Amino acid sequence: MKPPFKLGLTGSIGMGKSTTAAMFAAEGVPIWDADAAVHRLYAKGGAAVGAVAALCPEALTQGAIDREALKIWIARDPAALPQLEAVVHPLAAADRAEFCGQVGSDIAVFDIPLMFEKGTDGEMDATLLVTAPPQLQRDRVLSRPGMTEAQFNLILSRQMPDAEKRARATHIVETLDAASVRAYVTALLTHIRAKDA
Repeated sequence: MKPPFKLGLTGSIGMGKSTTAAMFAAEGVPIWDADAAVHRLYAKGGAAVGAVAALCPEALTQGAIDREALKIWIARDPAALPQLEAVVHPLAAADRAEFCGQVGSDIAVFDIPLMFEKGTDGEMDATLLVTAPPQLQRDRVLSRPGMTEAQFNLILSRQMPDAEKRARATHIVETLDAASVRAYVTALLTHIRAKDA
């Protein structure tokens, strides 16, 4: 069986990535979601539980990893995030490879927030960046429950600037309204299938 065409989907916080991923799913395209994979790794019996608990014992709660406890540890200790990533990234890559081997579809979408930052774009056949004007991005993020300006700025500081992502992406879609994004998704799938035939 021919492996699927791997389309990497990425974009900074508040750009509309989850909404765009849902549109691909509605077209019948299988989605690998990096955040969902990490949730599986941290869940009771998950592959990352033992190693992460060894790094941060207070994060272990009822056999699972508490992400809030990890956030506190990361905020407190500058060395925490690289240590955590060294454990989690190889496990997430293995989960991604397993998904790819079982997918049984001509195209698969890989929803990876830090795809360019972590170099995962090198594994993809093409990349799609979702983007939006800075003010729209800010409005969307700050309307989320519990989100503060300081949290938003911290998240942005860890993400590659949008202009740099635009320069690296194969395809770009502006998420100004749902109808135009849906039309773009349909057209892109047609384009990939014609090119990959």
